[in-house]
Amino acid sequence: MRLVFAGTPEPAVPTLRALLASRHDVVAVVTRPDAPAGRGRKLVRSPVGALADEHGIEVLTPTRADDPDFLSRLGALAPDACPVVAYGALLKQDALDIPAHGWVNLHFSLLPAWRGAAPVQAAIGAGDDYTGASTFRIVPELDAGPVFGVVTERIGATDTAGALLGKLAESGADLMVSTMDGIEDGTVTAVEQPADGVSYAPKVTVDDARVQFDRPALAVDRHIRAVTPDPGAWAQFRDARCKLGPVRPLEADSGAPELAPGQLLVERKRVIAGTATAPVELGEVQAQGKKRMAATDWARGTRIEHGERLT
Repeated sequence: MRLVFAGTPEPAVPTLRALLASRHDVVAVVTRPDAPAGRGRKLVRSPVGALADEHGIEVLTPTRADDPDFLSRLGALAPDACPVVAYGALLKQDALDIPAHGWVNLHFSLLPAWRGAAPVQAAIGAGDDYTGASTFRIVPELDAGPVFGVVTERIGATDTAGALLGKLAESGADLMVSTMDGIEDGTVTAVEQPADGVSYAPKVTVDDARVQFDRPALAVDRHIRAVTPDPGAWAQFRDARCKLGPVRPLEADSGAPELAPGQLLVERKRVIAGTATAPVELGEVQAQGKKRMAATDWARGTRIEHGERLT
């Protein structure tokens, strides 16, 4: 089939790479416009756009997906289908109507669970045992279209959102290729999503990433892993923001003393913080304006006083 691929960030790259190696013909790529990055704020191509450039593929960067010039060019390309991974712009009906087989999105959840912008973060934060990826036909309602196929992935006890998304990006790439194959062969049928089990995963903000130590240890652990690496967990310490890496919940019988929520205790080989239940052992810490370092090194340089807390 003739494909026009739409995607922008790094998690979309494995799917584009897999489609380029498939039997299908990727005739163009749609991605978000070049954006300023780095200290010099120079315009930088998106990861998807950069890969397309490497392969000499036409790159379309409309500021809006309903731009008339973009729609005209998309129509001229005459795609059979438009596979999508994390494109980052709203597709309206004029665009949805162009490809014969529609726009097929790879979403990183087991739909209808966790529709929205942050499904991987939501699954980890909620304590789900499993998640996955789904391919579905895009419709105007958010992530509500009929599903072609799914892959599942067990959520590990130490998985961060970044690590889990990396795994799903790879397995999801294979799913997208098989979905395109099945659409061309007529061997897959899109099945409407059930009305039950719908949940939503809105974008995670910096404020959302603040750690609440008055929650149980397991919830603190899940929350930190869910926002790692983006936007990154943080708490206040001495009136400054302090970024926190993943922690390790301690067993209630671990020998650690009872601590108030957020209260810090520095031991010879570890730094622990209190929660609503058992303490957690801190991993890496990044004080404001400093480099990320092991919690023990941070504590040594900070000289934490008795009773000080992360809040």
